[in-house]
Amino acid sequence: MAQQVYDRKAEDLGNLVGLEHVNLRINNQGLASEFYLSALGLTRDPFMFPGTNNMWVNVGNSQFHLPTGEPNVLRGHVGLVVPSLEELCERLGEAKKKLADTKFDCKQHNAYVEATCPWGNKFRLYEPDEERFGAINLGMPYVEFTVPEGAADGIARFYREIFYTPACVKENGEGRAAHVRAGARQELVFRETDRKIPEFDGHHLQVYAQEFSGPHDELDKRGLITEESDQYQYRWQDIVCLETGKLLFTIEHEVRSCTHPLYNRKMVNRNPSQNNRHYQMGADEWDWTLPRSTKKIEPAPAPEPATPLAKRRATRMAAM
Repeated sequence: MAQQVYDRKAEDLGNLVGLEHVNLRINNQGLASEFYLSALGLTRDPFMFPGTNNMWVNVGNSQFHLPTGEPNVLRGHVGLVVPSLEELCERLGEAKKKLADTKFDCKQHNAYVEATCPWGNKFRLYEPDEERFGAINLGMPYVEFTVPEGAADGIARFYREIFYTPACVKENGEGRAAHVRAGARQELVFRETDRKIPEFDGHHLQVYAQEFSGPHDELDKRGLITEESDQYQYRWQDIVCLETGKLLFTIEHEVRSCTHPLYNRKMVNRNPSQNNRHYQMGADEWDWTLPRSTKKIEPAPAPEPATPLAKRRATRMAAM
């Protein structure tokens, strides 16, 4: 029998191994509960921040962090996978009265439902699609930002050379965009626009990096580190052209090591279909993973590979 040939590169993650959370300040925890928990069907983390000034919301193996403060609006949208768009639309319809007089909105498109939170953040919600999103029925496969025209190529190069992660530029009906691998079937997307981009207001995302010190050193050389948080974490926010130093885009990154105490922490997810009128014993908790398909899934074209870690490590060792 002929030996099966596998595309081994299709399983390469690069140095960024997980997009864990997006942090957005909000000014009303009650409205946040109505939108993220009741309408979207997500789950408040039962163990962290049980008070009224912050809320962590689980979505599969990722989260939203929602501290109280001056509201943030992400310049772009967050992509989410949910188990059922039909049930989602029912919940969104029920939320309209409770979220009246806010920026809440929802609209059904062919491939996704677009929902806008009470403060104007936009979300695109999709049903499970193993070929596109992997074997999940609940999760955060991507975050997309709008960036100035001409910035995509420089952004892709920045992540390849500073963070050693695969990145490339693609073009479709929505325009040119840099696609940066940030975990298993997770990515950061930076889509060019000719529209005016609002000023950065302090929201952030968090990623895990398996090689933690190398990117830190590269950022530090360029004066881009904004916070030395602790032994396991640092922050930066300016993406720049590596040749000229020109600012391309600003979004704060919280970078954690894979030795961080919260790395690979189990996220509790509830079954949003459960209620006291139609209760099913044993169905309270939701499994966000799907059984892997037995059919062959064709991998998406691989982004341009990052500089191999072994080569980067050798270069750094030689310079010491």
